[in-house]
Amino acid sequence: MTRPSAAAGSGARRTRCPRCGSPVLRQLVGRRAALDVAADDTRYTAAAAEALREPNRLDWCLRQTRDGLDLRWAECHRRSSPCPHEHVIDHQCTAPPASQGWSRKTSPAPAGQLTL
Repeated sequence: MTRPSAAAGSGARRTRCPRCGSPVLRQLVGRRAALDVAADDTRYTAAAAEALREPNRLDWCLRQTRDGLDLRWAECHRRSSPCPHEHVIDHQCTAPPASQGWSRKTSPAPAGQLTL
């Protein structure tokens, strides 16, 4: 029995955002506590992506491996030399919030009392 490579099936896949339809790259990044990343498919240099980074919007190092595209934590900002790889940034959906299809009903119990 052969073992699949470490990157097999774990690389970035191109898809579209289900709400706004923008092209995004999706991947679980990390080995133990993986983060489900949806990043815009627009490519940047490391410096340009770092400038777009915000507290809740990370940039990712995009590597081309023999198995395809792979998103990795952008730890290259710590190096003194510029990163030679392209970078992408987390997707921020521009579509309006989807309606839930339900409405909040008032509780029959008084405020502060839990209902079962």
